[in-house]
Amino acid sequence: MGAPLSSWPWQNLGSFKYLLYGPLVANVIHSKAWEGGKTEGVWCLHILILFALRALIFQLWWTFSSMLFLTRKRRIIKEGVDFKQIDREWDWDNFFIPQAFIAVLAFYFFPSLRKLPVWDIWGLFIALVLHVGVSEPLFYCTHRAFHSGRLFNYYHSLHHSSPVPSTFTAGHGTPVEYMVMSLVMGLPLIGAGLMGAGSVGLFYVYVLLFDFLRCMGHSNVEIFPSGFFEAVPLLRYLIYTPTYHSIHHIEKNSNYCLFMPLFDALGGTINTKSWSLQKEISSGKNIHVPDFVFLAHAVDAVSSMHASFAFRSFSSMPFRILPFILVLWPGAFLIMLVMWACSKTFLLSFYNLHGRLHQYWVVPRIGFQYFLPFAKNGINEQIESAILRADRMGVKVLSLAALNKNEALNGGGTLFVNKHPNLKVRVVHGNTLTAAVILNEIPKNVKEVFLTGATSKLGRAIALYLCRKKVQVLMLTLSTERFQLIQKEAPEDCQQYLVQVTKYQAAENCKTWIVGKWITFREQRFAPTGTHFHQFVVPPIIGFRRDCTYGKLAAMKLPLDVQGLGMCEYTLDRGVVHACHAGGVVHCLEGWTHHEVGAIDVDRIDIVWKAALGHGLRPA
Repeated sequence: MGAPLSSWPWQNLGSFKYLLYGPLVANVIHSKAWEGGKTEGVWCLHILILFALRALIFQLWWTFSSMLFLTRKRRIIKEGVDFKQIDREWDWDNFFIPQAFIAVLAFYFFPSLRKLPVWDIWGLFIALVLHVGVSEPLFYCTHRAFHSGRLFNYYHSLHHSSPVPSTFTAGHGTPVEYMVMSLVMGLPLIGAGLMGAGSVGLFYVYVLLFDFLRCMGHSNVEIFPSGFFEAVPLLRYLIYTPTYHSIHHIEKNSNYCLFMPLFDALGGTINTKSWSLQKEISSGKNIHVPDFVFLAHAVDAVSSMHASFAFRSFSSMPFRILPFILVLWPGAFLIMLVMWACSKTFLLSFYNLHGRLHQYWVVPRIGFQYFLPFAKNGINEQIESAILRADRMGVKVLSLAALNKNEALNGGGTLFVNKHPNLKVRVVHGNTLTAAVILNEIPKNVKEVFLTGATSKLGRAIALYLCRKKVQVLMLTLSTERFQLIQKEAPEDCQQYLVQVTKYQAAENCKTWIVGKWITFREQRFAPTGTHFHQFVVPPIIGFRRDCTYGKLAAMKLPLDVQGLGMCEYTLDRGVVHACHAGGVVHCLEGWTHHEVGAIDVDRIDIVWKAALGHGLRPA
């Protein structure tokens, strides 16, 4: 058994824990608090509103700190927040529940709270004095105690188990810690109330400011310019900085204060690096150049909310449509229009693999825009700008995602390589590994496959590879000319295995379909029972047939030693990336110096596959 009060009673309830707020909601409804009903109901309404706003503050700080295109130069700890930390902090808001009920109990124990004015300026002054004189030293002493022996091992070590401080780390703790925190937070409010200077406004202002400062300290982003403290040195002792508190999380033996380093100064526990490191971080010069960049794009407005800076719990799981996401869709669509008008390619996320920094950059366009004739030039300008920026920075490999390498858009990247022949960054479409993944999914005993999207880059490579293996390929295409060009590329003794078909009915007896072009339910009906649909079409086809099986988009699982990865790629599982992404990773790890654009070199499919396995990547 663990130590007493080292875990929350509702930690296994998941989302059902929010039902514990039910009595407060019922009280509000029963008293019609919004119409000025019973005082008790109005108080419960304020509590619910206040705690919703508190959650919003945590969320907004997470969003800000995770917008790497704004904060990357001022990040304190350079590592990323990975899936393990996200899971560990999943129920970061557990402490809201007891604090809500403590607030309810205060209503009954302190009658002065029952008829509070909207605002009293003296209350703010009294609360400030009590905060500095009581809450700050109380927190300092108890926090320092929590860093000793058993108290740390049994209680406070949970808070420090997160290697990279984040906004939600501020809420990640044990019941004992939050009993102390509730006392620290509550004393100035209760004191102001007992002195007759309490107000509803004071509760909102003090509690929200308290959470704001805690989130700031755990944000892992330095927001204060060093000149701020150089101009007024006294301020160093009146307000802590994110760097100041991050040092506490790194070394755990200094910088114990709540918000005011004055108490560390009085206790002799200020870390000597606090101000020099803050100055270094705030300069914004500590930038790491990535070795590899995956240039991605959103599929649609809904999936754009799967970005890591939007909702951490949502982006850390494979994308799925949830009710709250549909509610937010109009806002996402509006943001998409704004980005279409004025946004540039931006940094979304990153991870480290084998000592190399890998980053996600995003072209601010979504799926349908790639098929608008008038948008073609603008999209290519965005991609070209990203390639040139990567080249100036010293990036080694840049891989193009899905529609960013569309043949009709830029010839699979050839447009940029031909236009800029002296590029040092290697532009890669990753299709060679995509083809390898699909081909290695096909059972060895298969003698016939049906291929749609047969004359595309991937379709061509798959057809040529399979015919060399004496597998008959039914190539669905209306263009005899394009079919014959591909057929002529095959060895003479293998050309007979490539067969042109023009209708889906031709595959009525073929149980292996490789789908490179979107197919409807009507077209899927021609597949016999037991068919397996392999696919390389974006977005993936909808699985209408229950008597058939559907493969996911070609993907590979990154090696186990990947670090700082906390975001899922679209519908893929954790730690899994699309094959075109993985292809760029392999290109980088191998140190290959050639571009991989345009047509796929069929002879390299097995080479790239073996290289991927050699670096620890595995089929998803």
